[in-house]
Amino acid sequence: MYHHTSVLKKEVIKYLNPVPGQNFIDCTLGGAGHAEELAKKVLPLGQVLGIDLDEESIKHVKSKKIPNLVVVNANYKDLEKIIHGKFNHHPINGILLDLGFSQAQLTSPNRGFSFRKEEELDMRFTRKQETEDGRRIITAKDIINTWPEGELTRIFKQYGEEPNAKKIAKAIVRARKIQPINTTFELSKIVVGQKNNKKSGFSKGSGKLRSVCQKRSIHPATRVFQALRIETNNELKNLKQILPQCVRVLEPGGRLGIISFHSLEDRIVKQFFVHESRDCLCPPAFPICRCGHEAALKIITKKPITPAAQEVKDNPRSRSAKFRVVEKKNNK
Repeated sequence: MYHHTSVLKKEVIKYLNPVPGQNFIDCTLGGAGHAEELAKKVLPLGQVLGIDLDEESIKHVKSKKIPNLVVVNANYKDLEKIIHGKFNHHPINGILLDLGFSQAQLTSPNRGFSFRKEEELDMRFTRKQETEDGRRIITAKDIINTWPEGELTRIFKQYGEEPNAKKIAKAIVRARKIQPINTTFELSKIVVGQKNNKKSGFSKGSGKLRSVCQKRSIHPATRVFQALRIETNNELKNLKQILPQCVRVLEPGGRLGIISFHSLEDRIVKQFFVHESRDCLCPPAFPICRCGHEAALKIITKKPITPAAQEVKDNPRSRSAKFRVVEKKNNK
């Protein structure tokens, strides 16, 4: 059964401020927790477009039969293309991106996202094998078994901020020469073994993964699995691609809200918002503006909104959520 708890629902409604007759886009539909609340607020004439790459999410939301919700199975990086082809409701008064990893995806069988259960290393958000233009969609297993050591080191360091990136990459390359690394447990064993600075990450005689993080806050394989998921799905590249599209399609006065869950995403969002809220980007030494840049956005949340203590207690996965909101300026 599909299950996902949307974070900061009250705050999303407060800051996006939907009213009857408006149109909104939820670019990361998930279980439609946010989209359903937005849809209620814009009744009877307003519409909400919900986008998700995960076919299981789409199937679940369609079964809920939310009357003014248009559901599209696609990658949000193609936002403008999706709007022109599937959503002829204008103006667009608000856009939401919840960049959090879905609990439903984590627990869904045979997705390979979790190091806590043995599955094939997949990690794709979609079940499709090919893109629309016929290109094969790579899996985490492809990356682990075929990418050069230097590239593995790069993604572990860049996307996982893993301090032992080089050491782990070297161990992976050494292990795959003996036999392919096919499952989550096989990869986790290698990572834990390197964290332990021992050859094996398994308890002697037990066959079970030994936890070396009893006194730490995270499992030792967390950063490597995060990095692989990000690279497999081009998460940060897609985020950079959609941000300017959001600004272009928003109606003046419309708001864009983004919920991020780790520093890599939040840094991209913050830098984009700051950049697009400034009129001049010239170096301070320039006596007059030469760039001609005009601010397109007004920052609404000077500091990111975070979950209240009660929400964190009820849903511990929400603890790292950061919600930033901007409003499109009415430039003439």
